[in-house]
Amino acid sequence: MKDFFKVIGTLVFAAVILASCKQQEQRSNSTGWAYNNPEWGGFEKLDYEGQMTGPNLVLIEGGTFAMGLTEEDATYEWNNIPRRVTVSSFYMDETEVANIDYREYLHWIKRVYKSYPEVYQKALPDTLVWREELAFNEPYVETYFRFPSFDDYPVVGVSWVQATEFSKWRTDRVNEMLLIEKGIINPNPQQTDSDNFNTKAYLSNQYQPSVRKNLPDLTNGGERPVRFEDGILLPEYRLPTEAEWEYAALSLVGKQAPTKDEIYTDRRYFPWDNYTARYKRHDKNQGEMMGNFRRGGGDYMGMAGRLNDKASISAPVKSFIPNDFGLYNMAGNVSEWVADVYRVTTFQELSDAQNQELNPHRGNVFSELVKDENGNLVEKDSLGRLKSRLVEDEEVMGRDNYKKGDLRNYSDDDNEYVTYGYGKSSLVNNQSRVIKGGSWEDRLYWLSPGQRRFLDENKSSRSVGFRCAMSRVGSQAGNGDPDGNYFGKPTQVRRRYK
Repeated sequence: MKDFFKVIGTLVFAAVILASCKQQEQRSNSTGWAYNNPEWGGFEKLDYEGQMTGPNLVLIEGGTFAMGLTEEDATYEWNNIPRRVTVSSFYMDETEVANIDYREYLHWIKRVYKSYPEVYQKALPDTLVWREELAFNEPYVETYFRFPSFDDYPVVGVSWVQATEFSKWRTDRVNEMLLIEKGIINPNPQQTDSDNFNTKAYLSNQYQPSVRKNLPDLTNGGERPVRFEDGILLPEYRLPTEAEWEYAALSLVGKQAPTKDEIYTDRRYFPWDNYTARYKRHDKNQGEMMGNFRRGGGDYMGMAGRLNDKASISAPVKSFIPNDFGLYNMAGNVSEWVADVYRVTTFQELSDAQNQELNPHRGNVFSELVKDENGNLVEKDSLGRLKSRLVEDEEVMGRDNYKKGDLRNYSDDDNEYVTYGYGKSSLVNNQSRVIKGGSWEDRLYWLSPGQRRFLDENKSSRSVGFRCAMSRVGSQAGNGDPDGNYFGKPTQVRRRYK
């Protein structure tokens, strides 16, 4: 009898749960049809908790700031006129990409692209950047990139093009691991040539992985592969824009007034407070250097027994104290590639303000995936990537929001203040990319986030590295608005530099 009542109780409990679930069934505000129900067509609406944070990334909550050189222009270049802009929230690497990270990339390329050794050769960093005509730097040529003592040091000798390719590769490896961790696909270390996991190829069903368990197909029954709208896969890793990099470096979130007013108490000259490079708080760190740079003529690290930044060249990527966003070495160590094409920012260029007040960026080259005459994507290439093409100017005729497919030289012909004669009077062209932040071989002046220089996208340097960024999808406040409008935890202000 006792077992009988136990069974009855279980059935009643199950009936209550089912009734409760039915009452909570979500329905469309437009049609009244039920979501996630095969009986109503199987249209899916996720209970999505927000974009997850990828490996080594930190959420940078966006906002408005004065972009440009707001301090004295000691070189009188006037190449970065200040203007107020807004940067949307995004993610950025906590550290610069290290030698060990880049060697992992090379290892994967060599292991997978067995039939295409030229891909590996193109990806190799230029270790000869360490050579100097009147200096003995030959040991760095042999050891800096490959010796384990330098594993955690920033990779250098990498061009803008190589850094961009690394970012694409990283996107695919992170997304592949997410699918493995979700139990959707099995690991496959035997991938070769075109048969390798590529995010876009997978989403277009042009890569067939070893499936462990796909998602249920509520429309047709059975199961289906992951779609991008399932929210499992992350957006692309990429180089940050100049505006994103400068905003993240200043980390003015640590200079907000204690009230709820939209007020910064002060502007920063560096990613830390004060106009010097020494730690000023009254504790054990007082007087120590805040970054890795050349202090004076012939002084790269101080004197024996009293080394100031403890690095004659670059330092490990987690050296010194992170800024208020939690980012390491946003001033000093190595300068960093950003996505933008370099141009002098003048008043003339700023007259078209509506194009650069929100997420300003110069360097857009729009592309489309190649399709056949039936509108289907053509077969992926020999490296396993979907084929793309540049958007032709004729295709955008009649549009109001953009007029060209390649906008790297936007308004150059109309700029009466600056003209570029590449190879004659200037080294600036469409391959000139902005580098930000001072490096271990620069004076303190170049460590200000508003400073900018350029280098050809196919060249590299012993003092230039990079870090990756990723766009934030959805709530700008992150997965945790303090007012309760979003899921997760709110953005945390580090306030490390005082």
